[in-house]
Amino acid sequence: MSPEALMIVGFLLGSYSIVGNDAIQTLGTFLSSNSHRPWWVLWLFAGSILTVVLVYGWIVHSDVSYGRLQAIPVPDHFSWIYCVPPFVLLLLTRWGVPVSTTFLTLTIFAPKALPSMLIKSLSGYATAFVAAILIYRLVTRGLESRFNRTDGPTSPWWTVAQWCSTGFLWSQWLIQDLANIYVFLPRDLAVEWFAASIVVMLALLAFIFYNHGGTIQKVVLTKTNTTDIRSATFVDLIYGVVLFLFKEVSNLPMSTTWVFVGLLAGREIAIAWNEKHRSRQEVSRLVLSDLAKIFAGLFISVALALLLPKLM
Repeated sequence: MSPEALMIVGFLLGSYSIVGNDAIQTLGTFLSSNSHRPWWVLWLFAGSILTVVLVYGWIVHSDVSYGRLQAIPVPDHFSWIYCVPPFVLLLLTRWGVPVSTTFLTLTIFAPKALPSMLIKSLSGYATAFVAAILIYRLVTRGLESRFNRTDGPTSPWWTVAQWCSTGFLWSQWLIQDLANIYVFLPRDLAVEWFAASIVVMLALLAFIFYNHGGTIQKVVLTKTNTTDIRSATFVDLIYGVVLFLFKEVSNLPMSTTWVFVGLLAGREIAIAWNEKHRSRQEVSRLVLSDLAKIFAGLFISVALALLLPKLM
């Protein structure tokens, strides 16, 4: 198979597996809290933002990855080993494991960047974890309690607020994680490559919305009150702000999955602390289970990065 064909295969595998893993973690609360709406309405909203972010990056920055692939050139010899990580990610996503696509896909292209990406990702996890505990413990304590007690119709303004927070979060996630997908394509995208990639991304996003998020959506649904549009608004806003802050720090890719898992872990601890609705053991089990899954993904990423080049 020619290098160009392998690049296309890698891009297709990466697009589907990454959108199915990371994107659904980003849009998970949006999907769960808007489950009563037609899937295509939600897809049109997310697809429009995806198109705007891609077109803006391609025209203004001449780079759809927003500079995150500057230090990761296309390999001189693009072989089949670069298609293995997204295939592994596809399998893990089918099993509902929230692994880091950044580590799994980028490490094989740039093994030396792993320590820096790991430090930034750990910082993102810790920041989201601490921010969630403080915010849900001190700021939204009364609000979350009221959300749990009231399940009637909500004000239309909550719908507006949640869609705005989701749009902000989705755009920040795209800027961070598009590098994981476009790492398989030439850095200077010709117009035909660019147009085809948008069509592929929109089609895959439609398929995942049609399937209501797939198996990975369980990561969101197991957490407290994430189907409430008011709670979902706060989750999306905090997540988006953390991603924005780390985007401004540097162009180095980071794991948005680690940020997401850290946010949900801190939120779960704070809510349990406030309302005593779950035992300490149950909350610890949830937090440690998600943490174990992302560290398992890190182990697989490092193993692939070390072993696959030996097969060339």
